[in-house]
Amino acid sequence: MNENKCLEVCVDSFSSAMAAIRGGGDRLELCTCLLAGGLTPDVVLLEQIKKESNIPVRCLMRPRFGDFLYTDDEVELMEKQIRNLSAAGADGFVIGCLTPEGELDKAKMERLISAAGGKALTLHRAFDVCRDGTKCAHEAAELGIDTILTSGQAQSAWEGREFLARLIDEALPVNIMAGAGVNAGVIKKLREILPINTFHMSGKVTLQSGMKFRREGVPMGLPGIDEFQIWQTDENAVREAAAVLRG
Repeated sequence: MNENKCLEVCVDSFSSAMAAIRGGGDRLELCTCLLAGGLTPDVVLLEQIKKESNIPVRCLMRPRFGDFLYTDDEVELMEKQIRNLSAAGADGFVIGCLTPEGELDKAKMERLISAAGGKALTLHRAFDVCRDGTKCAHEAAELGIDTILTSGQAQSAWEGREFLARLIDEALPVNIMAGAGVNAGVIKKLREILPINTFHMSGKVTLQSGMKFRREGVPMGLPGIDEFQIWQTDENAVREAAAVLRG
């Protein structure tokens, strides 16, 4: 299924959200901590964005860094977070649970889907590390997922283009949204070979911290991460991608 052209921008801060909106993004995937692949966002951050714009926002539900094998306690946490974010104005949710064998965990997915109360749903890139992508896509469609975010089970959407093509050929009642390494150039190349209208990008640039005093050698997080750099969505990167998609 192909929906109208849609450029979703993944953002983890208010500044990035505003840049994505100014650049012409159609929808936001809201998270925190993109350095860790994205985690569940704070309700107040969602409220800040919704106060400034009516752009559709889907919230990523990921309670921790790491795999997508969740305990019952973690699923219960996500259920409560979904309800809170929904009450704060979330338009949809981005979810994904796997079994130890790499299958879609339908029972846990159903719990999250029930908590979402009929709001729009994306299966996130847990899909890209599942055992059988075609089977998983069919199961997602049966669960009522409307979008699958995928790199074609490769490092980037361009590298995964052959599997993206196979997914589109399945003619499932879901939108296949290409993500990972997406920019204006990749959108142009993929649209030349595939009937695909939905893309996901972060468009990040690295900004230098405004700190003048810098105490080096006292890491606050993962080794090797420069804490005097800030990742932020580049308004121009989003604008260029939107222009290519709509052109």
